[in-house]
Amino acid sequence: MIFRCLQRSAHIIISCILIASGSSFAQSGIDPYDYIDISNPFLRKIPLAIPLFKNETGTTEEARLSKTSAELLADSLEFTGYFKILDRRAFLFEPQSDGILTPQINFSNWTVVGAELLITGLFKENNGNIAMELRLFDTFKGQRILGKKYSGKTGDQRRIIHRFCSEVMQYLNGSNGVFASKIAFVSNGSGNKEIYSCEFDGYDPRQMTRNHSITLFPAWSSNGRYLAYTSYKQGKPDLFIKNLPEMQETSVDSKGLNITPAWVPGKFELAATLSFSGDQEIYLLTGSGKIIKRLTNMRGSDISPTWSPDGKKFAFVSNRSGNPQVYIQDMVSGKVRRLTYEGNYNTQPSWSPRGDKIAYASFGDDRHNIYVIDVEGRQPLQLTSEAGDNEAPSWSPDGSLIVFSSTREGPSRIYVMTASGTDQRRLLTLNGEQTNPKWSMNDFKN
Repeated sequence: MIFRCLQRSAHIIISCILIASGSSFAQSGIDPYDYIDISNPFLRKIPLAIPLFKNETGTTEEARLSKTSAELLADSLEFTGYFKILDRRAFLFEPQSDGILTPQINFSNWTVVGAELLITGLFKENNGNIAMELRLFDTFKGQRILGKKYSGKTGDQRRIIHRFCSEVMQYLNGSNGVFASKIAFVSNGSGNKEIYSCEFDGYDPRQMTRNHSITLFPAWSSNGRYLAYTSYKQGKPDLFIKNLPEMQETSVDSKGLNITPAWVPGKFELAATLSFSGDQEIYLLTGSGKIIKRLTNMRGSDISPTWSPDGKKFAFVSNRSGNPQVYIQDMVSGKVRRLTYEGNYNTQPSWSPRGDKIAYASFGDDRHNIYVIDVEGRQPLQLTSEAGDNEAPSWSPDGSLIVFSSTREGPSRIYVMTASGTDQRRLLTLNGEQTNPKWSMNDFKN
């Protein structure tokens, strides 16, 4: 089935061709879920070939943009941890003379170099406008499984590539991946602790607050329009909620501490720890900062809420048993159960978007390390070890990656790893130290 659809976003026009939905796979005999199982901790990386794109007009600027587009595509898909990007020097392929369509491709030339998947591209640039045709092939079946056409301005290059990456992940494992997400974090590079953000891969870091004070605990709303955080700019830790498109800020100026905000999934509500009653307790607030109700009511301190994907439960840290441990509370019944029992100091929980696991930081042997545990409290798994202090885990929107801070290279930096702890690498390097990362949902439109 061939059809065309038009969608406009940031001057990008996308012409969707060849495959409309999962049903098209059924018609073609291709199962979109045959390729990647993101729940498999021993995932074998798929060998993927991405040759340089064929250029339509052959101008110098077209060749430059075409090459950077192919490299960005390879880097972005490699970032996911699902793919082994093959060395182009081994390819039996000449981009400007060999065919890039199904009847023209000699698939044995790709299987012989180990490629199981292949992406080809046709690139055109003219007076600041670009157009790309990108196709994904299964080399063993000799079949095209995805094809897209895109057009836009040269400044849309990154958005176009990431739109296609999202399409690739959708067809390979049923998820849009991480390509429309951002990461907020705290950095003291300006001389004060301020909140910054970057794209999923560390690209384009930007300072988001200029409070000239201590600013902590960034938290994205589900739609990416609001950022909640704690700042000392008024002399004590107050909660602030910023409308990012309009750059308007609301403060929750309660007595005492106002810390660790966490937005309810899909709602204009958030939980946060407030201490105006004496104890540090978790409250449910409206998105404008008004208290709806108190959620915890036990002696000791309750902090760091994190919501289940359906918003029916939340995990948090409490010292009600004598030392910090992670607990889970049901929103309807109010029942609370302790989740972590191994280790005497477990903090900073983060609930996976897939709903099955919670990541947290645990202190032991004079080090902080990242663990994950299933929501029933079984099988805690240590993901980091013998590499400085590792703290503040936060899941990617598809649950496949975890961002965290680490001192393994000296100053605290932001790192990322797969959900099973593999492929640990630094995300970016800025002046000062970077801590407390928080991954957004996929709501920053490409």
